Order: sequence, then C-alpha cells, then structure tokens
Amino acid sequence: MKPTPITIVHMALSLVTPFALVLASCSDSPDGKAGTSAAETADGDVYPLTTCVVSGEELGGMGAPVVYDHNGTTVKFCCKSCIPKFEKEPEKYLAILNQP
Repeated sequence: MKPTPITIVHMALSLVTPFALVLASCSDSPDGKAGTSAAETADGDVYPLTTCVVSGEELGGMGAPVVYDHNGTTVKFCCKSCIPKFEKEPEKYLAILNQP
C-alpha cells in the first residue's frame, strides 16, 4: 500500500514533535554553573554570560534570549519559563551573574 501525502506529513510530525518539545523545555543545570563569556546587548552594554543563569542553556540556543529587568539589573534567560524560577530565588541567580 502506497502512503498518502497526509500519512507522510503525520509521520514526519510524529518524529519531529518530541525533539521540538525537548528543545523548548527548560531544566535546571545539574552543576548550577553558568557561562562566563561576554555578550554585547542591543544597547551596547556587555552582558557577562553566554548562558541562562537558571538552566545553564546557551543564550540564543532556543530563540532570542528573554531579557528581564530585576531592580535595574538586566538578566537574560534562555526561555520565559526560567523567570518564575529566578523570581523564587533571585539572590542565588544574581550571585551567578555577578561572579568575577
């Protein structure tokens, strides 16, 4: 039996969807460390990290980083779901951001 175009599309989506969900998820980094290379922001300031302070994922690896202002401090996340985790323990994550 020859597969129809709809069957082919359905099969392709069933193979791609799990990978998309894994990439879109945001999990805590097991070692709690973040990257330390500088990245320039749109306004020309240098942001000290290349990874998300919450998950450790590379900034920009899941689309444009989410930029968040915490009491005048710019914090960048890999995705929106990291913001509530940050808000629960901002001091913990700001310490990572402010490491020399």
